[in-house]
Amino acid sequence: MTTVLVVDDDPTVREVVATYLRRDGLEVLEAADGPTALAADADAAPDLVVLDLMLPGLDGLEVFRRMRARRGGVPVVMLTARGDEADRVLGLEVGADDYVAKPFSPRELVLRVQALLRRTSPAATPADVLADGDLVIDTRGRTVTRAGVPLQLTAREFDLLAHLVGTAGKVWSRTQLMNDVWGWEYGDESTVTVHVRRLREKVEDEPSNPRRLVTVWGVGYRWDPDGA
Repeated sequence: MTTVLVVDDDPTVREVVATYLRRDGLEVLEAADGPTALAADADAAPDLVVLDLMLPGLDGLEVFRRMRARRGGVPVVMLTARGDEADRVLGLEVGADDYVAKPFSPRELVLRVQALLRRTSPAATPADVLADGDLVIDTRGRTVTRAGVPLQLTAREFDLLAHLVGTAGKVWSRTQLMNDVWGWEYGDESTVTVHVRRLREKVEDEPSNPRRLVTVWGVGYRWDPDGA
């Protein structure tokens, strides 16, 4: 059974989120603080983590960093009372796959969790390999290598990269990418901008002067095959 770890110091929030996730057929583990969350992650290796940014003692960002250091590919949805753009971008900058600000709709959170789980499930992707120059993407194994060296990508970074490389030469708007990669009909398009910036740091020789993942000004982004 698919397991989700819910980390929040507010017992009411934990109960509501856990109840909705269990109704959706997911197994749920709960943690009220950072050390308990890290122990649960090490012991159970959950398939996804819903992580509150504002935790007592060991804050959510530090918990996130330690989880990712141990299990680089674990999908993480940041959950926090902070709602301004700076904090949303911060969560995405450190590599979170999604970000939901309180107050939130529990059903919306479940839908986002399910969408992320579908995208990160190996069975959900075709058996295929995308190759472009020194970049090789195994869409079933969800691995990426560059010049033979494995790249550490978050779930969303992988989805975005595979989508762009698989449609090389096509220009995608942020709205289209938000819909096709994130599965969101509406959302903060800065999410796409942050993920593009992070991807460039991993696949470009000069991220500030990209040759592969290029910006088409006033429209969006395009993947140019082999830096063409």
